[in-house]
Amino acid sequence: MRSDSTLQAVRTAIYEAIVERGVAPSAAQVGASCGISKAEAEEAFTALADAHVIILQPSSFDLWAAPPFAAVPTGFRVEARGRSWSAPCAWDSFGVAAALHADANISASCGWSGEPVECGVRGGRVFGGAVIHLLVPAAHFWDDIVYT
Repeated sequence: MRSDSTLQAVRTAIYEAIVERGVAPSAAQVGASCGISKAEAEEAFTALADAHVIILQPSSFDLWAAPPFAAVPTGFRVEARGRSWSAPCAWDSFGVAAALHADANISASCGWSGEPVECGVRGGRVFGGAVIHLLVPAAHFWDDIVYT
C-alpha cells in the first residue's frame, strides 16, 4: 500500500525531472530516485493519474502530461529560463510560466487559421493579443482530458 509521503515523493520526482531535464521520467527512473521499486512507482503513477495529478498514455505507465507540462511534443511551446517545454494546451502554457515563477515566451498557432500566436508572461503580466477558447465546459475537462 502506498503512503501519502510516497505519493508526494513520486509526484515531486516527476516534476523535478521534467523541469530539470525537459523530459518525463519513466516509472523505473522515478522508483530509483525515490528508493522504491518500479512496481511501487507504477502503483503511485496509477494513483496520481486517478487523482488527476498526471495523465498517463493509454494502456501504459508512460506519462502524457504532468500539468502544466506535457511529456510529449505539442503545439504549445514555452520558453523560460533559457529552456523550453511543451504544454498540453494554451491554458497550461501559462501555467508553465507560473510553475516556474518565470517570464516566458509561448509559441502556438491559432486553432482556426493556423496563424502563429506569440504571447507570454513578462514581469508577472500576460502579453499578446490571443484569446483562449475552451470548447469543453470546465466541469467536463476530465471526461476526456486529452481531447479537452
